Amino acid sequence: MTASRPAPPSPTEVFETYQHHPIHLAILGRGAWGKALAHIATGNGHQVRLWSRRGALSLAEAVAGAEVIVSAISMKGVPDLVSQLQILTIPATTILVTATKGLDPATTLTPSRIFQAAFPDHAVAVLSGPNLSQEIEQGLPAATVIACKNETAAEAVQHLFACDHFRTYRSSDPLGAELGGTLKNVIAIAVGACEGLNLGANARSALITRALPEMMRIGTHLGGQPETFLGLSGLGDLLATCTSPLSRNYRVGYGLAQGKPLAHILEELGSTAEGVNTTEVLMAIAQREQVSIPICQQVYHLLRGDVSAEAAVAALMERKLTAEDYQRVLHANEVTKPRESP
Repeated sequence: MTASRPAPPSPTEVFETYQHHPIHLAILGRGAWGKALAHIATGNGHQVRLWSRRGALSLAEAVAGAEVIVSAISMKGVPDLVSQLQILTIPATTILVTATKGLDPATTLTPSRIFQAAFPDHAVAVLSGPNLSQEIEQGLPAATVIACKNETAAEAVQHLFACDHFRTYRSSDPLGAELGGTLKNVIAIAVGACEGLNLGANARSALITRALPEMMRIGTHLGGQPETFLGLSGLGDLLATCTSPLSRNYRVGYGLAQGKPLAHILEELGSTAEGVNTTEVLMAIAQREQVSIPICQQVYHLLRGDVSAEAAVAALMERKLTAEDYQRVLHANEVTKPRESP
């Protein structure tokens, strides 16, 4: 009688082994963020292949044998990248990580939702936090969140990037982590405009504080957990992006307040400011879902050239007086079911 072969290990069992030995990692995107992540992973002893569309390495070559694939490209390239990856054979034991912050104009989906729809049997994780790439490359202390429904996969990615200057935390709310990192880019444009007008610390503090419940209101409506927006990928990322001139979105708002045309500002940046595209998609979602986002609405009008920065501020200050009530957003998911997709 022939002895039966033991069953192959499950993906989760394989993920657990990734914590204990160097792994093969593919990072898709050679921008500042992709390079910063590659620098950390290489320093931790992992084998890294860094890919870009213009590089000599093909996508198939880059992901061959990779135990973890990290997407660090701009939002506009995500759908096409996912389509290309679908053609390849990606084992179910490969963890897919998205480090992109944005919304797809065609579907209004976040990057992780696009990946999960294309790879329903794979663990899809989100890496998001107050992570200005220039500071990370300099080795300055920072922290981030690894969010995934599969906790073992989250632990594997957590160990992959954790080092003495980059602390990683786990979360089971990938959508909330992703939305926090996405929505704060819009707010950063608003704060940049506030700074460009020299409105002072009081105005900046009020704007950031009132932006948080706005982010939570639409974020929880779309399925994120309220507490996620109070953590690194929500409030933490909001503070970093809204208070540093290293932030491209902050610089967009600052430039608009100085009277510069948007096209000129983007040309000066020489890289993507995701908040510009996100604002357009976010307004479509808010109108569809009937969610109030007054700060983001003024950013939308500012980017379109419908109002000046001064007029946008005036519109916010003239809104109807209300109570400062956070209970509704803090307990949103206790009374409403999360949305399936943004």
